[in-house]
Order: sequence, then C-alpha cells, then structure tokens
Amino acid sequence: MKWWWTVAAYVIVPGIDGSDGQHWQTSWERQWGTSAVRINPSSWSTPDLDDWVDAVQEAYDDASRQDSRVVLVAHSLGCWAASTWLIKNPLSPTGGAFLVAPPDPHGPAFPRQAAATFIEVSAQPLPCPALVVGSANDPYCTPEAAAGFAARWEARWHLAGACGHINSASGLGSWQHGHRLLDSLTPR
Repeated sequence: MKWWWTVAAYVIVPGIDGSDGQHWQTSWERQWGTSAVRINPSSWSTPDLDDWVDAVQEAYDDASRQDSRVVLVAHSLGCWAASTWLIKNPLSPTGGAFLVAPPDPHGPAFPRQAAATFIEVSAQPLPCPALVVGSANDPYCTPEAAAGFAARWEARWHLAGACGHINSASGLGSWQHGHRLLDSLTPR
C-alpha cells in the first residue's frame, strides 16, 4: 500500500542499533521504498554523535537528490542526531522533523556508557517545522522532559498516551496514529 501523503523524501534516523523489522520506522521505510534513506553510521551500538550527524548528512544528500523536500523521521537517540544536524545546517531545505521518543540525556535510564558523546546535547530552536511525540510511560524520558525539549526546539508537542518507548516492544505495528501525526507535520 502506498500512502497518499508520500510527497517528499524521508531520512530515517533510528536509535541505538537501528530499528528492527518490527519497528514502525522500518515499516514506513518499506512503504516509502526509494523515497526513504536510512542513516548508516559506523557506531550503531556505541553511538558517536559526530558519526551519527555525518550519517544524517549523507542520508540527507541521497534523499535530496530524489526530492527537494526532505523530512527527517527520527526515533529515540536519533532525535538528538537529527536535531544536532538541523542546528548545524540551518539553511538546508528541510520539510520537517518528526522526532519520536527523544531520550533524556540526564535521565536515570540514559545509556551513559554507550552514548557518552550524546550527554551534552541541548535542545535549541530548529530551523524547520517540527513535531515531538512522547509517551506517558517512556522509560527513557518523562513526558515533562519531552515537552521541555519540544519547547526548546520550538516544535509542536504531542503526548501519544502510554506507548512505552514507542518502539517494537510497544507493539504499534505500522503505527497508524504516527502516520496521522506525520501527515499533520507534512501536509501536501
């Protein structure tokens, strides 16, 4: 099935270890086909912020050859890589940033050892329309912290309910609610 709102190129920015086959990002990537480009950092399991930001740039370059309007679709730690890339590239034409379940780098569950270079990231105003989606029971970020990130990113905020980390373990499948949220960010 092809979604009617696929009118752009998409950069998929997963969290640690990428998104597995049951993750909504992977489902969407399959639906979008060649309109989607997934980042491919060399440091999936022990994330290095510079490596991930470089991977976002490479994926953006590939995606922008397909369509001038590129939308970043990030999950978890990928939200920080995407937002860091956006802040470093404010003039790159970006159609939007869909930031789902950003982890709190100062929260108790943040993987400090594995993702040490992400600890000092900060949320700053983004140069494009953005939507942050959080969960009422995300083990990696309280709704209040996620709403605070959204405010500092100058992004819209949406609390999706009790969806855990909004990942494969949440059992969301292709996450239809997320499709509608993305559509609200990137209308035709």
